[in-house]
Amino acid sequence: MNVASFISQRIAFNKQKTFSRFIIRLATAATALSVAAMIITICFVTGFQKTISQKVFSFWGHLRVMEYMPSKALVAEESPISANDTVLQILKSTPQIETIQPFATKSAILDKKKDIEGILIKGVNQNYNFKNLDPYLKSGHWPNFSDTNYSREIVISQPIADELKIKLNDQVVLYFISSEQQNAIARKMRVVGFYKTGIEEYDKLFAIGDIRLIQKINGWSDKEIGGYEVFLRDYHQMDTVSDFLYDELPDAWVSRTIKEIYPSIFDWLNIQDVNRNVIFIVMSIVAIINLITCLLILVLERTAMVGILQSLGAQNSLLRRIFLNYASVIAIKGIIIGFIVGVGICLLEQFTGFIKLDENSYYVSSAPVAMMWGQILLVCAATFIVCYISLLIPVFIIKNIKPVKAIAFN
Repeated sequence: MNVASFISQRIAFNKQKTFSRFIIRLATAATALSVAAMIITICFVTGFQKTISQKVFSFWGHLRVMEYMPSKALVAEESPISANDTVLQILKSTPQIETIQPFATKSAILDKKKDIEGILIKGVNQNYNFKNLDPYLKSGHWPNFSDTNYSREIVISQPIADELKIKLNDQVVLYFISSEQQNAIARKMRVVGFYKTGIEEYDKLFAIGDIRLIQKINGWSDKEIGGYEVFLRDYHQMDTVSDFLYDELPDAWVSRTIKEIYPSIFDWLNIQDVNRNVIFIVMSIVAIINLITCLLILVLERTAMVGILQSLGAQNSLLRRIFLNYASVIAIKGIIIGFIVGVGICLLEQFTGFIKLDENSYYVSSAPVAMMWGQILLVCAATFIVCYISLLIPVFIIKNIKPVKAIAFN
């Protein structure tokens, strides 16, 4: 029989009302609070980062392959570049790439009964995969590309539609102006859908239409495009694939990650890692301090028991194991309670979305949650290991306890 385990269990499950029982409950609650806070933090931060990143990726892909334009903004009207088999072959032969889609953008003024708004038309072709954007389509449908000339259907954002009081199937006028043309070119279009990503940089600027419209307005041939948006099988490989393509593509072409194009969004998301780490450190300190304090009180309360065991020949190592096992029971109980509470709150938010956010500030209307079970279990295991190691410090005071004085202490 394991003597240390037997004695520690008898002490731990003793029903006598003592001051230490209050301290034990306090330490258990503090450990549970720390574990629950860390689980909630990791699930919410990861969910937040994944949801916002996915919105950006869905709209623009993971990479943009286009002509090198040092004097232009990264999101602007592109210079025309001919789609060629060499570039496509390089992209298609890269195993990490899943989807390749041509695009072009063009500035325009949207006019609805004298109410105007500046927008940027994102032109795509009939092979464009709208599956990634489907979650953000609020009403209507994506443009139909069946027209032989170019589609006169566009999709605009819900905020622009609300601002200009545009309804589905309303006729609007697009005015295109360039430095080479003296007069604006007007085109009547029909609004067939509204989208909303929650990212103001997109919703206040972009409309989606036919790339053939942009080619015609710009005087491009049907082989000229603005560039390719590229979707990867694993977005974590963006930097690696971009560096590879940068070296492989012809001189006129360049590859950029979407993080380079929208650095402010991704820098903001990276700040969440700092917030997560701060919470982890604070909660770990709270759990450690409470458990150490609890163990010190338990040792002092059981001083007489320590003296009796010492007088019976018990070694200090046995006494240390008794109190370590005792404190471990408290830590495990707190971790289990914290796991149940933390996971419960995360699941409740995942299925109900009861935590509401300002979408204009946070890009989402409710707090997103990602249940990372591996990381959750790692948090629980790491908490126990750190707390156990910390508990080694106070148990060494046992060796300073003298049997005679300890027995008299009672």
